[in-house]
Amino acid sequence: MKWMRLNAAGMAALAIILAFPLGSAGQAQIQTVPQTQGAPPIAAPTGEGAEGAPLGAPVGDVQAEFVGPQTELQETFTPLGLFVRADWVVKSVMILLILASFWSWVVIVDKWVSLGNLNRRTKRFEKNFWSGRSLDELYAQYSEGADQPMASIFIAALREWKRSYEKGANLSGINSRVELAMNVSIQRESDKLERGLNYLATVGATAPFLGLFGTVWGIMNSFQAIAVRQDTTLAVVAPGIAEALFATALGLLAAIPAVVAYNRFQGEVTRYCARLESFADELSVFLLRQIDERSR
Repeated sequence: MKWMRLNAAGMAALAIILAFPLGSAGQAQIQTVPQTQGAPPIAAPTGEGAEGAPLGAPVGDVQAEFVGPQTELQETFTPLGLFVRADWVVKSVMILLILASFWSWVVIVDKWVSLGNLNRRTKRFEKNFWSGRSLDELYAQYSEGADQPMASIFIAALREWKRSYEKGANLSGINSRVELAMNVSIQRESDKLERGLNYLATVGATAPFLGLFGTVWGIMNSFQAIAVRQDTTLAVVAPGIAEALFATALGLLAAIPAVVAYNRFQGEVTRYCARLESFADELSVFLLRQIDERSR
């Protein structure tokens, strides 16, 4: 399982890197009008009759220039720029959300691979079990090491059946002991299958609220900037609002895959546990039939 988790961690890291481009994607594009030679703008009329003179639009190309460093403005609205500009509270929220998203993808990939392998091994066991081979042969094959839950249930049931039958227990006692052994084995295997799902549920439930906390804090910083500068222009408000919304986006980015994966894996685990219970019932009936045949 270690190599599966390492592969899952590598794939999750690649997904995080692709999800947060640090280059020019998402940068604000600011264009300036090139200066061209032409007639300067016509000035407002002066002198006598200026009040009655008609107003006209400037003739020729209007030259416009932006004041301030444009490169800094472009870099502010990149994911890296928003992270660097944020204060320590919002940075902590962003780091927690990125780590939560990263480990969620590790759990998702690991669970997806392990459940796929588990279904394939279970199909092989069912094929061997219903192939007509004797219980002793199957027990000798899987007693050394069960590679999936259904084989573990079979080993637990047959081991208890052999012990009880050799001690000369009555039919009802053997049946109850075998069923108890299988129920304990089913519960143990169910806990193993559900491992990691609680983490996905926790991330899906708490990540949006954590991102919302970062959003509220970022908006508070924007209002503080307005109060300090006494200016409500877009250049003052926009960076703080973008920083706040970026925290919300990270929260949703962590929560949505976790919720979808949790619902998917929870359904698969529930169906597999029902499959184990059906196999336990069939095995119990099969063992009772064997006891009846040996008691005659």
